[in-house]
Amino acid sequence: MSLLLSNQNDYTKHLMRTTWKEEVDLSEYVDFVDARNQICRFIEDVYNYKHIHSSLGYLTPAEFKTDWLAAQTEPDTP
Repeated sequence: MSLLLSNQNDYTKHLMRTTWKEEVDLSEYVDFVDARNQICRFIEDVYNYKHIHSSLGYLTPAEFKTDWLAAQTEPDTP
């Protein structure tokens, strides 16, 4: 198993950059637990369901996953 550094993985870099710009820079946290909770909420509620990605065909990650799962369950047509 090879491990990728964040600077070797475009998805990770994009997630970190977006999280930093749209959540961390705009928020004030009471403590570490508050920061973790708000950042997790941002990723789950905003990044995965509202933030579109050009690399996913201008879909959100949630839409892409739904489409991908539906394609996996469709029977093969000859």
